[in-house]
Amino acid sequence: MRILGALLAGGQSRRFGSDKALALIDGRPMLDHVADRMRLQCEALVVIGRDWPGIPRIDDRPEPGLGPLGGLAGALGHASAHGYDAVLTSSCDLPALPPDLLAILGPPDALLMAQPTIGLWKPHHADALARYLESGASRSMRAWADRIGARSIAYENDIANINTPGDLTAFRPR
Repeated sequence: MRILGALLAGGQSRRFGSDKALALIDGRPMLDHVADRMRLQCEALVVIGRDWPGIPRIDDRPEPGLGPLGGLAGALGHASAHGYDAVLTSSCDLPALPPDLLAILGPPDALLMAQPTIGLWKPHHADALARYLESGASRSMRAWADRIGARSIAYENDIANINTPGDLTAFRPR
């Protein structure tokens, strides 16, 4: 199965106070740590919503500013146009992703209950998701997942989510 990894990185980092994708962990930007974890599980990577060295950029769909769901729509559109079977998503603030996300999530469509930006999605939803967003419906990942009948996966291990400078200070890479 051809898997596209989509790094959701277009947010405003309000709680963090600065661009958290650039926050350093062991001397490297947080987004690079997430990309390293995703590369192990995907044929190719894209970054949604920003430029990043060495990784192609994809824009939100149907327009910027729609949050993670707009990023997912952009990733699904790209995956559909390029023959991928699934899209594995993660936001840029989850630097300790499990190395076995594909096994945890199982077949698409699925997302993690505790971290809904982590999901495995079928690309054929691209146009339906763009229409859904254009309609003004909820921009919640969970609401979209419910609408398409995606499975919500309970995962017992905590995945560190870096939302504040305090979260970054407390984070210990594994």
